[in-house]
Amino acid sequence: MAYKIRVILDVEQDVFRDIIVNETINLEELHFIIAKSFGFKGQEMASFYLTEATWEQGEEIPLFDMSEDENSFSMPNCITSMVLKKEGDKLIYIYDFFSMWTFFIELTEIINDIDKELPLIALSFGNTPDNAPEKEFIGEDADTDNFDAFDDENNFEDLDNIDFDNY
Repeated sequence: MAYKIRVILDVEQDVFRDIIVNETINLEELHFIIAKSFGFKGQEMASFYLTEATWEQGEEIPLFDMSEDENSFSMPNCITSMVLKKEGDKLIYIYDFFSMWTFFIELTEIINDIDKELPLIALSFGNTPDNAPEKEFIGEDADTDNFDAFDDENNFEDLDNIDFDNY
C-alpha cells in the first residue's frame, strides 16, 4: 500500500506538497523526502512529533536516538505506518532547530494499488521562502504579579550573610 501525505509548511503564504510514499518506509526516509521536496538538503537536525486532531505537539520522534533506553523511538526504527495508521492521522515535523521550519503532516489517502515509482510528489504548490518565519512562543496565561518580587532588589538576601554550610 501507499500513503498520500499532505505536507504543509507553516509560513504566511500557502506552501504544501502532496507526497505519495510506501507505507513501509521509516520516518528517516520520510524526513529526507519531505526536506528535499521543499528544497532543503536534509542535513539538519529534525524531529517528528505525534499530535492529535487539534495539532497539539505530543511525543517526539527524533532523528537520532540519544537516550539510554534502547527501546525508545527514533526515525530509523519507526515505520511510517506505525504513526500514520488511518486517513486523517497527523504529525508535526520540525526541520533545522535553528530556523525551526515547521510542517503539518496529514495522511490524506491510503492507496491500495499504485503502479508508479515511489516516492512521488503528486502536487507541489507554492515556493519555500528563503528564511523561516520568526516563531512566537506563547505560554499559558501567567499571573504576572508573581514576577514583581524580582523587580525589587530588597527582596533578595545579601549573599555575604548566607550561611552556605547549611546547604
